[in-house]
Amino acid sequence: MDAPDLLNRLFQAAVKAADPASCLPAHLPPPPEGRVVVMGAGKASGAMARAVEDNWTGPLEGLVITRYGHKVPTRHIEVVEAAHPVPDEAGRQAALRMVPLVSGLGPDDMVMCLISGGGSALMTAPADGIPLEAKQQVNRKLLACGATISEINCVRKHLSALKGGRLAAAAHPAQVVSLLISDVPGDDPATIASGPTVPDPTTRAEAQAVIAKYALQLPDTVTAFLASDAAETPKPGDPRLTTAVTTMIAAPKLSLDAAEQVAVADAVAVRQLGDALEGESREVAKEHAALALRIAEGSDDLKPPAVLLSGGETTVTITGSGRGGRNAEYALALAIALDGHPSIHAIACDTDGIDGSEDNAGAIIGPDTLARGRKKGLDAKAYLANNDAYGYFAAMGGLVETGPTLTNVNDFRAIVIL
Repeated sequence: MDAPDLLNRLFQAAVKAADPASCLPAHLPPPPEGRVVVMGAGKASGAMARAVEDNWTGPLEGLVITRYGHKVPTRHIEVVEAAHPVPDEAGRQAALRMVPLVSGLGPDDMVMCLISGGGSALMTAPADGIPLEAKQQVNRKLLACGATISEINCVRKHLSALKGGRLAAAAHPAQVVSLLISDVPGDDPATIASGPTVPDPTTRAEAQAVIAKYALQLPDTVTAFLASDAAETPKPGDPRLTTAVTTMIAAPKLSLDAAEQVAVADAVAVRQLGDALEGESREVAKEHAALALRIAEGSDDLKPPAVLLSGGETTVTITGSGRGGRNAEYALALAIALDGHPSIHAIACDTDGIDGSEDNAGAIIGPDTLARGRKKGLDAKAYLANNDAYGYFAAMGGLVETGPTLTNVNDFRAIVIL
C-alpha cells in the first residue's frame, strides 16, 4: 500500500466534502417577496457567494469579505479581500459598510449571511473608540498566548460593531438566514466567525477573564471599552434575533466521514478520534503517537492496516522565533515521538490550504522524516523548540502545498499504520 498516496486522498476527500459548490445549494432558502442582500465573511465566503449566484434565480446584491488569495469571480455580490489572521484596513473598510447595507430593510426583505472560519479577523469593525491598531494588537497577543478559539472569539465579540449578534440586530426586522461552514470545535454558531448573526451567551466579564488568564497587556482603549456597558452583546432572547435562522452546511465531522469512506474502500480499518480536538499541538501529537505505536505493536483492538482520523483546532504557545503553523508543529512533534517507526505515516493539514499564516496547508511525514533531516544536518528537536516546524519541512521536504482550497472546516489529521 502506498501510504503517502492514501494520506493525500484522505485529505482531498475531507476538503471536497466541504466545497461550497457541492454542499451549499441544497440549503438555500426560498426567495422572499422583497430584496435579497447577501453579507458574509470567512475564507470560504467568496466561494459561497459564487455558489449562491450559480443557484439563485432572482436578483441579488451584497458584500462578502474573504482572505487575500481566496477571491473568486462573482457577478452580483462584491467580494473584498483582506488580511487574516491579523486584520487590516481593507477588512475594516469593508466591514464598516455592512451595517449601512442592511439597515432600513423591512420584514419582506432577506439578509442571507455566508459565514465561515476566518470571518472574525476578516470582518473587523472595531467598536466606537477602538482604533484598528488596537484590534491588531489584541489579535496578535491572543494568537500567541495559546488561547483556544472560543476564548479568542469571546474577546473579539466584545470589541466589535458586528460580531456577537450585532450584524443580525442591525438587519432587524428583515429576515436573517445564515449558512455556516464550521471551523470550530463543537460547531457552535456563536463561535464561528464570532457569531455575527446569533445571540452571544458570553459576557464582557468573561472576555475580561480571558485577558486576565493569559496576563495580556492590552491598549488602554480596549481595557476601558470592556469595562463599559457598551461592550455587552445581544443575548439569547433578544427580540431582534429571535426569528433568525441558522443552518450548518459543512462541518469537520462530515469531512472526517468522507475520509473514512475512502479508507474503508481501500480495506483500511478506521478509528475517528474526534472532530473537536484541542490542546497544544505538540502534546496532542505525543498522545496520538503513543496510540499509533500501540496499534503497530498489536496491543490495541484496532489492527493494521489502519488509520486514525481527527479534526479540531490545536494551539501553539509561541516561545521561539521560527516559522510554524499548528499542523506543521503537530507533524514534527509526531515524527519525533514516533522516532522513525517503519510502518507509520501521517499528514496534518488545515482544510483551508493555509497553515496559520504560512503558504502551506501543513506537512506529511513518514518513517524517514528524521533520518532525512539528519542527513541535511537538521536537528528536529531544536527546530520544534524554536517553533520552526515550517523551516524544518521546507529544508528537508514534507510541506503540503495546495494553495487556498476556498473552504475551511479546520484541521485534518490522519495517521496510517501499515
